[in-house]
Amino acid sequence: MFNKKMISDLDVENKKVLVRVDFNVPIKEGKVKDDTRIVAALPTINYLLEHGAAVILCSHLGRPKEGPDPVFSMKPVADYLATLIENPVKFAEDCIGPKADEAAAALQMGEVLVLENTRFHKEETKNDPGMSKALASLADLYVNDAFGSAHRAHASTAGVADYLPAAAGFLLQKEIQYLGNAIADPARPFVAILGGAKISDKIGVIKNLLTKADKILIGGGMANTFLKAQGYEMADSLVEAEVLDVAKDLLAQSAGKLMLPVDMVLANAFDQEAEMKTVDLGDVPAGWRVLDIGPKTVEAFNAVVADAGTVVWNGPMGVFEFPKFAAGTFAVAKAVAESSAVSIIGGGDSVAAINQSGLDDKITHISTGGGASLEMLEGLELPGLAVLNDK
Repeated sequence: MFNKKMISDLDVENKKVLVRVDFNVPIKEGKVKDDTRIVAALPTINYLLEHGAAVILCSHLGRPKEGPDPVFSMKPVADYLATLIENPVKFAEDCIGPKADEAAAALQMGEVLVLENTRFHKEETKNDPGMSKALASLADLYVNDAFGSAHRAHASTAGVADYLPAAAGFLLQKEIQYLGNAIADPARPFVAILGGAKISDKIGVIKNLLTKADKILIGGGMANTFLKAQGYEMADSLVEAEVLDVAKDLLAQSAGKLMLPVDMVLANAFDQEAEMKTVDLGDVPAGWRVLDIGPKTVEAFNAVVADAGTVVWNGPMGVFEFPKFAAGTFAVAKAVAESSAVSIIGGGDSVAAINQSGLDDKITHISTGGGASLEMLEGLELPGLAVLNDK
């Protein structure tokens, strides 16, 4: 899986290079509100420009339902990119067809062309060979640098590689290196921290990690379902009744690797102003619900993290959007940041928690893809990686 051609293996001079980027960024009133994903692609874009190529960028943005929709246009992204690089940035009003063909044909070496939203064509998500071929016809080489979309087999992420020499960009390379190594050859002890609302989203991940990790720390709504499976009454807490049997099986298979909360912070309503109390593990009283892990759990989790060689974290420990119930998530974020382990954070909420706590510069690698990073942790092959040429 990791023996793929990298951008540095290609001769890009005087070539037009189609790059699939993940520019699915928040836009409000025609302005880019968070440029993290755009900035993450700059090393690949700048490398190509410095090595004498012309760069054609394609991406999806949002989920347009009925074809072209100005709300989801890539134009604001192209305008924003022009402020970040010194080279000329052009915009094509379509990603395939006459307008795209014309813009790509006119593109000079050292220039950048941003294509319109790939999802303005329904053929994109169907991985339609006609669309793949049309995209490929714009360029000489293909580079995938969109880790956030690498788990989708779409025309621009997978199909296009059938028609052009295909390699990984620097961002994709970094993601493969960190997440791939965490699974294949981690520095030990290897500790996984999993949170978020649902076990059902992460059953495959937990099963795979039980064969790889030394400890798996479980928080968030997921923990409630495990505790219910152990026979505790969870009252109004979020519990996935339909996967209680799965939770029992995972606990039986875990050989003591799964660590669950030993105390929890309760609320008498799902509300940031709710009354709160901290209780030791036991039956949750009627009318109350678990919204965070408690201080004893934080201490137990932090002791495991402090000794780790590798830490992978995906999902918050509680409802950290409510400041009163954010202590557990932020305490774990601090422990991960302060540990000497190789630390890898994936999933939007965990990344947001790290950013909000101002500790992002102390993390080894912050993944740009939630779904894709989970699928890698599950040991699945990502379509956007599989199609790239082997070295």
